[in-house]
Amino acid sequence: MNLLRAASTVSLFTLASRITGLVRELLVASMFGASAMTDAFQVAFRIPNLLRRLFAEGAFSQAFVPILAETRTREGDETTRRLIDAVASVLFFVLLATSLAGVIGAPLLVWLMASGLKATPGGFDAAVVMTRWMFPYIFFMSLVALSAGVLNTWRRFAVPAATPVLLNVAMIGAALWLAPQFARWGIEPIYAMAAGVMAGGALQLGAQLPALARIGVLPRLRGLREAWSHPGVGRILKLMAPAVLGVSVAQLSLLINTQIASHLGAGSVSWLTYADRLMEFPTALLGVALGVVLLPQLSAAQAKGETERYAGLLDWGLRLVVLLALPSAVALLVFAKPLVSALYHYGAFGDRDVAQTVLALMGYGVGLMGLVGVKVLAPGFYAKQDIRTPVKIAVVVLVLTQLMNLLFVPWLGHAGLALSIGVGALFNAGWLLIGLRRRGAYRPSPGWGGFLARVLFATALLGAGLAFASAALDWVALRQQPWLRIGWLALTLGAAALLYFGALALAGLNLRQFARRG
Repeated sequence: MNLLRAASTVSLFTLASRITGLVRELLVASMFGASAMTDAFQVAFRIPNLLRRLFAEGAFSQAFVPILAETRTREGDETTRRLIDAVASVLFFVLLATSLAGVIGAPLLVWLMASGLKATPGGFDAAVVMTRWMFPYIFFMSLVALSAGVLNTWRRFAVPAATPVLLNVAMIGAALWLAPQFARWGIEPIYAMAAGVMAGGALQLGAQLPALARIGVLPRLRGLREAWSHPGVGRILKLMAPAVLGVSVAQLSLLINTQIASHLGAGSVSWLTYADRLMEFPTALLGVALGVVLLPQLSAAQAKGETERYAGLLDWGLRLVVLLALPSAVALLVFAKPLVSALYHYGAFGDRDVAQTVLALMGYGVGLMGLVGVKVLAPGFYAKQDIRTPVKIAVVVLVLTQLMNLLFVPWLGHAGLALSIGVGALFNAGWLLIGLRRRGAYRPSPGWGGFLARVLFATALLGAGLAFASAALDWVALRQQPWLRIGWLALTLGAAALLYFGALALAGLNLRQFARRG
């Protein structure tokens, strides 16, 4: 299979997801701005999202996909189907109990996440209400993660990559139609976004089920006792224990940062969230796509003992990270104001909001290479069913990140939180890379020196061009001419891409080398 084509397919659908997500955030920014109520929504949305990343896309996927790929490679499809049935059944019952507990415990969860909301009238209570509305979202998304793991193992990448668009479509519909209705009915309009989240979760699960049925692996629910007794469930739970700790470290960092941001004044949580949405474009298009494609391939190579192919897959992924993430990081650093202005600067989103979001985006940009690199390097450990090593590294990085917060936040405010995350991600990726090299799992292929020189040359040209474009126009003042500003943004980014890839071609880099077959 052509891995570049598979990664490109995932990236294409992820791009659609991120574009619709950006439209969603633009609507939220223009309709609600950055206020105590938007902070309440962002906090409420982060709570089920935190648990989704912790248990569904995080620890569960890290433990489930390698064992699923190994079982299919060694024991065939029928045994694998029984494993899927057992895991789905256990997950279903656990999620029902978790959703009920989350609805009941919403006030405590909001306080743990953002106690600073108590300082703003109505903010804390609104966050509790929306948390209760949205908490069952984790039920849908955890089952979506199970479905995605199965489909990716069967090399059906398109449907799992495309379904996140449905969440954004549901939330866009809620913003455009339901929010005005709520206002007429005397209900706080921001609550409509919580209803959109729940609708989006149900739509995403509904879209996965036919895809599973088509390949004959639609899970059949078993009794909890029967499902729990399956040996594969025990193996996954055993792997999940350190994985939960590892993902908990990252989510604990997010929780601490949200807590700190909630005490930095109204709007701080929202500024970080808006910047994070822009930063997610390169991290999702590059890191997530590569991770999704690489993990089942690495797991299969490990199960077959194909060490050369294993190292070659990692090398391929890391070269793509350098090729695409490095220029993206430079763009976030030198072209942040035009990006934020053209995409968010409308309606209730004012000039100060632009400036504060730009600072946060630049902080994230510092660590973009690390944030994307971790998505490629961590699967190198997960495929070997070694989750403990990334966990130990993540714990140290958490401590380092919070020490940096002590230094950066008094100086840079909310932007210091973003910078700490960025620098911490660089340490994380570097440490993972060293670990893979020391154990011999990754051996760089020849030609890295010339490859890096060509990429650095092209990136320098791109950075200079974007810096000139950023200074040449008053992007904030162009608010009165939105289509002109959007046109200039599209023209500049298109010219920057041509400049970058043209410089690579002139420098002699053959891009066809990345069309790797797995």
